[in-house]
Amino acid sequence: MTHLKTYCALLICCLLTMGFDVPKDGFATSTDGAKIHYRTFGAGKPLLIINGGPGMNSEGFEGMARTLSQHCMTIIYDQRGTGQSKLQTLDSTTVTMDLMIDDIEALRKQLNIDKWSILGHSFGGIVVSYYATKHPETIDKIILSSSGGVDLGLLTDVQSSIDSKLTKTELDSVNYWSAKIAAGDTSHFARLHRGLNLAHAYVINPKFIPVIGERLTQGNQTVNQLIWNDLQRINFNCTEKLKSYNKPVLIIQGKEDIVSKAIAEKSHQAFKNSRIVYMDHSIHYGWLDNPEVYFKEVNEFLK
Repeated sequence: MTHLKTYCALLICCLLTMGFDVPKDGFATSTDGAKIHYRTFGAGKPLLIINGGPGMNSEGFEGMARTLSQHCMTIIYDQRGTGQSKLQTLDSTTVTMDLMIDDIEALRKQLNIDKWSILGHSFGGIVVSYYATKHPETIDKIILSSSGGVDLGLLTDVQSSIDSKLTKTELDSVNYWSAKIAAGDTSHFARLHRGLNLAHAYVINPKFIPVIGERLTQGNQTVNQLIWNDLQRINFNCTEKLKSYNKPVLIIQGKEDIVSKAIAEKSHQAFKNSRIVYMDHSIHYGWLDNPEVYFKEVNEFLK
């Protein structure tokens, strides 16, 4: 035990020496008793980062959180039913948009935060837009990163947009492995090969294909379906309630994003005090394809 403690202490010292901030982590208890796992990086004004999905953990957003933590305190968390935010039961009573908003509020109170800025990526943009209709007084600034939008318009064309960015070989492979998975092959091998082919629709830089491919294996399809069902049940549309929202909003996405410009423009109209940035040479993961522009715009906006 003594050797283990010594090793851990040395590891922490090494990480700090190398310039890596050792994250602080914990759990916030939501209104229904769910334990929501979070990690924080850096210090200063708080920035909550809501990852995409639905049904994805926050693991793929640690790199972004570390980079942005050079100027503020960043917070990432596992959405309910994902990662370490485990639920005993996954059904329409335990996985809803309103409970996800309660989770965020529980996290804010756990960290003793009065106001924070929020960055929502992809599905995370849907979450932060909804949160802004429920708790606008707690928000300083909003960043919509390749956001899914303020209503259900994403469902109209996102699948065709994804398909259009794949070669015939890639699309055939995605369909082949998707069929295998649907037939019962839930092995990592099948999910990874589907992900590696599908990744080409999300990122331009080929060196990130393995990372995105692996990320696409991590989704919880039960959580994913429950959330989309709930969004349709509540007829998700924030447009009317956002008319009185006037805090600063940055909308940023790739010029070749799978999220159409029409969705960004609709968000721009809903958030009156907003600005849009379309990045060159970028699809859905702007901080990977075009990090210089992405982080410059986000950091300047947060100043």
